[in-house]
Amino acid sequence: MPAQAFQDYYPDHLSYCYGCGHLNEHGLQIKSYWAGDAADSAAAGGAETICTFTPRAYHSAVPGYVYGGLIASLIDCHCTGTAAAASYRAAGRELDTEPPFRFVTASLHVNYLRPTPLGVPLEIRARVLELKGRKVVMEATLSAEGQVCARGEVVAVQMPEQLATSKSSEPT
Repeated sequence: MPAQAFQDYYPDHLSYCYGCGHLNEHGLQIKSYWAGDAADSAAAGGAETICTFTPRAYHSAVPGYVYGGLIASLIDCHCTGTAAAASYRAAGRELDTEPPFRFVTASLHVNYLRPTPLGVPLEIRARVLELKGRKVVMEATLSAEGQVCARGEVVAVQMPEQLATSKSSEPT
């Protein structure tokens, strides 16, 4: 995987998200990347992104299994990062160029298919279904030990430029 995740390019004032903010010391700090060779990922419709996260014991619902809210958060934040990366790619821009493409969730739907075990790395994969204007629709899977445990669909919308570039959103 490349040295920098999509989230590593977020400006500091947009890096406090509980799920993906690298400046949130209590957050999940997930990292998302293009899956496979970056050149292959550019193929239309086939580009996938990947994130790996290992839940801790306090992420449990019942002993031995992951809390469903964590699963939804992982799918959500991985997909908003995917939306940003896909938008940069579609615009022919690098991830560190201004103005920043940042996304928020308009809709999140998760189907839980089987209990998700604790103590093993979880793999979240996402694929863009539609990128139209300021909206990106993605599908995602969350797997443990090769078994798909949850599927999600996320509709992400681009943050208005004045919010994405405003420094007033930093926590105090």
